[in-house]
Amino acid sequence: MSLPSAALYTVCFISRASQSLCNLHFYLAKFALLLLVVCVPQPGLAQTNSQKPQDDDDVVRVSTDLLMFPIRVRDGKGQAVTGLVEKDLRLEDKDKATSGLYFKSGVDRVALVFALDSSGSIQDVIFQQRDAAIALFDRFSDRSSIAVLQFAETSDLVAPFNRDSSAAAEGFRFHFRHNQGTAIFDAAAESITTFASLPKVRSERQIVILISDGLDNASSIKPNSVIAQALEKRISFYVIHLPLLEPRDGHLAVRPPSNGFRDLAEKTGGKYFLIQNVQQALSSTPIDLAPIFRAIEEDLKSQYLLGFYISESSKDGRRHVFSLSLLPPGIKYSVGPLGFSREHKFHVQSPTPTKK
Repeated sequence: MSLPSAALYTVCFISRASQSLCNLHFYLAKFALLLLVVCVPQPGLAQTNSQKPQDDDDVVRVSTDLLMFPIRVRDGKGQAVTGLVEKDLRLEDKDKATSGLYFKSGVDRVALVFALDSSGSIQDVIFQQRDAAIALFDRFSDRSSIAVLQFAETSDLVAPFNRDSSAAAEGFRFHFRHNQGTAIFDAAAESITTFASLPKVRSERQIVILISDGLDNASSIKPNSVIAQALEKRISFYVIHLPLLEPRDGHLAVRPPSNGFRDLAEKTGGKYFLIQNVQQALSSTPIDLAPIFRAIEEDLKSQYLLGFYISESSKDGRRHVFSLSLLPPGIKYSVGPLGFSREHKFHVQSPTPTKK
């Protein structure tokens, strides 16, 4: 039995607080619908009528069209808001583009790629943080999976996706690479492709943690292209910047990263972490990434997964608009590359139906 072809929708979102496109032409991405059928063998997915799903939360029933977005919810003081349920949301959909909502708090299951810069002097630092990195993965459910990619001028998937963290730990060992360039954005694009080998699971978050000094001198792929790919595939980058120092105006300063390095995190729904300032870099205090990994864990687990089931009537090639707002007072949410607002508009447009 063959799988149905996945229709591609052009989707964008806009904050009602600004009522402007906010340069959304940069962020437009085609979101492939998650079309899962019961014949696909994967954990938690029913395969026959007599078999009960092991985890009903992960089941998307036959040919269900679902658009998913991770969102952050904050109160007036900028603190994460937990405990929201679907009745705390208000959907306005005059076009009837949607047939229902999916809303889940927290993140339990992840597919995690560590993308590690092996081109320079930060190799030893990354290796020393191996245990803290693996501990982050181990704090998610045993249905999660982990992979490790090393990169310099080229990328190498040294530990393919596995649920065994010990295999990933070996991926933090580096082989010496002499006088090679660094292709950060090529490696980021390669990280995205690694997720293609995994089954589509509704409640799973796909994450890349990229650790680098931020200096790209060899990529053939532009940052904007990588960011668009990540938005399309709903993959978030968490970027950890281990900075280098350079002389500037008679004193040492942090060398700025390549253009797009920070954007890779901030425009894909992740976060950017600069590890040290000049004083810290010159001190003898060893680098400890454990607090950063805890911050990533807390950020993921404080998020929500928001999904819209797309109705059959909206598959007419036209542009449909709907909005979603939060009902409890004093709280806002962010989605995609946009900032926090009580309400966001969503525009969805399907391809024009093919005439038979």
